[in-house]
Amino acid sequence: MTTQIIHEKVQPFNLEAEISVLGSMLIDNEAIGLVAQILNKNNFYKTTNQYIFETIIDIYDKQKVVDLVILKDELSKRSLLEKVGGLEYLMELEESVPIASNVEYYAKIVREKAIKRDLISATSEIQQEAYSDSLESDELLDSAEKAIFDITQRKFSSPTVRMYDILQDTFDHIENIHEREGRLTGLLTGFFDLDDITSGLQKSELIVIAARPSIGKSSLVLNIAENVGAGEDKKPTVIFSMEMSAQQVAQNMLCSNATINAHLLRTGKLDDNQWSKLPLAMGKLSESEIFIDDTPGLGILELRAKARRLKLQHDIQLIIVDYLQLMEAKKAENRQQEISIISRGLKSLARELKIPVITVSQLNRSVESREGHRPRMSDLRESGSIEQDADVIILMHREDYYDENHKEKNKVELNIAKQRNGPTGKVTLTFRREFLRFENYQNNTPLDVY
Repeated sequence: MTTQIIHEKVQPFNLEAEISVLGSMLIDNEAIGLVAQILNKNNFYKTTNQYIFETIIDIYDKQKVVDLVILKDELSKRSLLEKVGGLEYLMELEESVPIASNVEYYAKIVREKAIKRDLISATSEIQQEAYSDSLESDELLDSAEKAIFDITQRKFSSPTVRMYDILQDTFDHIENIHEREGRLTGLLTGFFDLDDITSGLQKSELIVIAARPSIGKSSLVLNIAENVGAGEDKKPTVIFSMEMSAQQVAQNMLCSNATINAHLLRTGKLDDNQWSKLPLAMGKLSESEIFIDDTPGLGILELRAKARRLKLQHDIQLIIVDYLQLMEAKKAENRQQEISIISRGLKSLARELKIPVITVSQLNRSVESREGHRPRMSDLRESGSIEQDADVIILMHREDYYDENHKEKNKVELNIAKQRNGPTGKVTLTFRREFLRFENYQNNTPLDVY
């Protein structure tokens, strides 16, 4: 079917259902709150019905009472009464339904027609883009998936929310914050001091965890994934691992969870006590909400497409990328521009899905030659755009990596060098390297998370 034939067809709508919805809202104000959870004004096909719906919602938000006289008066104040058909049309709405008991059914019909119109519009735009040579196929697929994803998201959430309907949820949220002493509002990493300074992993934020090789950054993000996806709340988490295979990721998480020496597990030299720990760790991880994608050299467009599907299918709450420099981006003239495209794409993904995205990043070699070896944000490898795009930047440092005789072995410093919406500062964790396991650190004594 050609685009021309599609446009010649009448778009889906049901005026009878629209009239029944508005009529129900007029005769029974309790129907207004219900309808507001299903529809917004743009779901109505007829422009006059959009005006009336929006006015009813506004009146109800202010005074909770809507009737024919009040609606007529408000439409007059807005110079809309004649545009919607005058008092005669309003009376027709009121008389269109004897009772409001079927309003939810009518509202769902209106929404269904609106979704189909949105799909027609989106697919028409996709066709136009496909016929042009302005986009490559992977960019076109990304654009198409985003358009469909946006429609799907709108189906399950209405942008019109009545204050009355959300006050209880808002109070519960405030109460929850108060119980946590006003600090922890995001996803908890399981590391108390880190959660305290960041208030948890916040929605729509890009968090960069950066270090030189072998400091423990991959182990840290896997531990965070375990605490989020296999913890008490089991928040769905996806790990995009471009450095390790899915089997290696699972193996490392088993070592951490069971406190089994990673080298002994890899070489099969486990004693009876170590073997006995594996079933319990396997049981916990098998019940987790952790997903692993080990596609090597994953492109930013492909990663975004996969993340959207996972969000729709499993309501993913956290994305972890290990690591940024192993990703690819087309149409980049040089490596610096490529990294810029990737970091910007990850930030856009966090905002689009409204969830935190953690990415691991390498640091350049200048750290090695610096006295004290402490990393700086300027050490972020290959691009200053990472520093710009990131909401939070965490730089990892281990003294015993550079000095084997250092008195405080396994002590890891996390420098929150940037936090767009919060304080900066340093926190300390214990890294039990043989188990690939990070733990809370307090007064030189590791405090177990579990």
